[in-house]
Formats: sequence, structure tokens, C-alpha cells
Amino acid sequence: MIPVGIFVLGALVFAGVYFFVIRPNKNVSLEDEDAKVPPIPLEMRPVASLTPSIDGHWLKLVIEGIKIEAYSMDYELLYKVGDGRTQGVPGTIQLKGEKSLERDLLLGSESSGKFRYDEGVETGTLTLRFRNDKGKLVGKLSTDWHLVTDTDELTSVDNKFTYNLTKASKGTWFVVMETFGLPDEAPGTLTMGPYGVFASEEGSFAGTASNMTHFWSGSAWKEISSSKSSDVGIFIQVASE
Repeated sequence: MIPVGIFVLGALVFAGVYFFVIRPNKNVSLEDEDAKVPPIPLEMRPVASLTPSIDGHWLKLVIEGIKIEAYSMDYELLYKVGDGRTQGVPGTIQLKGEKSLERDLLLGSESSGKFRYDEGVETGTLTLRFRNDKGKLVGKLSTDWHLVTDTDELTSVDNKFTYNLTKASKGTWFVVMETFGLPDEAPGTLTMGPYGVFASEEGSFAGTASNMTHFWSGSAWKEISSSKSSDVGIFIQVASE
């Protein structure tokens, strides 16, 4: 008869071998996944934008020009509130062959039809993860974004891009971010960007896009003289030939 102590010890050893050696790790961390996924080439990246609502409490996520072969897309919007806490808005979308999509993302929470809005939101990150039908990560994109209002200086989080409004627009909200991809092939060798500036209301927001050479007009790249633009949108810098 096997002594109880030896039996218990053997069971513990077996359990350890099972959980750490035999049993597959089904809960791979996002950090491990992200480290292994290959980068998405520029020409395969979709164009992403975050457009604030008129009150600054919502961001409309729009993804256009999805080229990567994927079954689903995870989105994750993280941001810091005024007291320093990090909040998040996650979601998963089955693409079903769709090349564009949009979602309204609340900077706050909702319960029984009542909304609570987070205050003091200024910066955050947007991450997109594309997966195949087995759930394997096949591509990832991430960018910082900056939410601002009542200022004439609209600056990216990395401080590499600034859009200076000719006239400050009081009460208008803006998001400054990288857009991942280009709406059309760049008219030269891309050296900076794409950066996007998106406004909470329609209008013409003239200004100067620091060091940028071209602006997306909605149908084509338009060269801008002395970095001066008639409106906000997507900007790039290309090398002179």
C-alpha cells in the first residue's frame, strides 16, 4: 500500500507537469501575440479616423480600405481621465468581407439608458488587431490620439505634427492622430505621416500643417504651399524629386 504522503506528493508533481508542460497554454497574453505578429505594409493598411461628437463625449471610429485578409477585427480604445485612471472601450467585429466600417465609441459608460461621461480626457491610444477564422493574430496597428478644444494649436501626441489654426474655433473639438494607411498612393516618397486632424463639426478650418507638403482633398492629394491648408483632414510629407 502506497503511503498517503507519497501519493499526495506524486499527485502534486503530476499536476505541475500537466499544467506547465503537457497542458497547452490557451491564454496567450496580448503582449506575447503582439510581439510575434509581422508588421502590416503601408500599402495594406486601412485608413482610420476618430471624429469627436459636438460635445466631445463620443468618438466615431471609421475604418476604410481594409485590404488585409482577416475574419475579424478587435478594436481597443484606451484613454486617461482627469484623475489619471485608464479607461477602455473594447470590441470585436466580424468583417464578413466588409472593406469599411464605423462605430460610435463612448468616452464614459452607459447603464439602463443613463450615460456617465468621463471628464478630462485628452490623450489615448487606438489599437486594431486583425484575426483569421482560427482566432490567430495576423496583423496589428496602434496609434496615439489627442483630443483638444478651445485652442488654435492642434498637436500630435508624439509632437512631430502640429496644425495651427488661422483662427481658433471656440467650442469645436478636434482629434489629432496617425491614420495608419493612405487613402491613395502618395505622390512621391513618403517621409512623414499620414497624420489626420478631425473636427466635431462641418466647416472650413484653415491653418498651417507643420512640415507637410500634401493634403487629401477627398479625391486626390493636393500640394499645399508653405504648408498652408484650407481645411483639416489627412496630411503627408513627401520628398521632393
